[in-house]
Amino acid sequence: MSHFILMLTNNDVTVADAMSAYDSMRDSAIHYVGFKDIGLPVADLKQLANRIRADGRKVMLEVVATSEATELESIQAALEIRVDYLLGGRHVNEALKLLRGSPIHYYPFAGRTVGHPTILEGTMDEIVEDAQRIASLPGVHGLDLLAYRFAGAGDPALLARRVVEAVEVPVIMAGSIGSTERVQAMIDTGAWGFTVGSAIFQGAFVNQLLQEQVNTIFKIDGVTA
Repeated sequence: MSHFILMLTNNDVTVADAMSAYDSMRDSAIHYVGFKDIGLPVADLKQLANRIRADGRKVMLEVVATSEATELESIQAALEIRVDYLLGGRHVNEALKLLRGSPIHYYPFAGRTVGHPTILEGTMDEIVEDAQRIASLPGVHGLDLLAYRFAGAGDPALLARRVVEAVEVPVIMAGSIGSTERVQAMIDTGAWGFTVGSAIFQGAFVNQLLQEQVNTIFKIDGVTA
């Protein structure tokens, strides 16, 4: 089983109407809800996080900032928002200093991530080696892998499986998971969870309401809340 993480994002940016979008899906079985550090001011993200938490759900913030300074600003924002999970980012040692003593579960990116929307560079071997290095650091609870943003040679599902098998922490698959086939492929790797955001807002699963798209994903074998 693999946890479905709903991202209130489109093209790696938190959607402007994130609150109303979330409200339209509040009756779904979703348990994990996330957003990016780009797209809305911190005050709005804090209000959104409070709404999600009030419904008994877990809040995730994924960092897609492209510089060390902006990444660390986003981590400070995550602390202010009081998210449950912090995903993404590459400056792990600096992030761990800021997160020390906080209850946040930290899942940084594995591999060399660049640009926005973020892509994953390097060879499979390099990414697996980097995943093992990061996963061994005290304070890292899991990894965030952009399997379908892999710019190198090879099958994204194979990369995902290799990373999952190489580390002893949970792995979340993120980015461009926009079809039933890709969801199933990520489940089959043994991933702890997977994120879907843009595909829902672009109607990739069914041409219906947002909650209907969420419900469609939950019908895929192996998906859990």
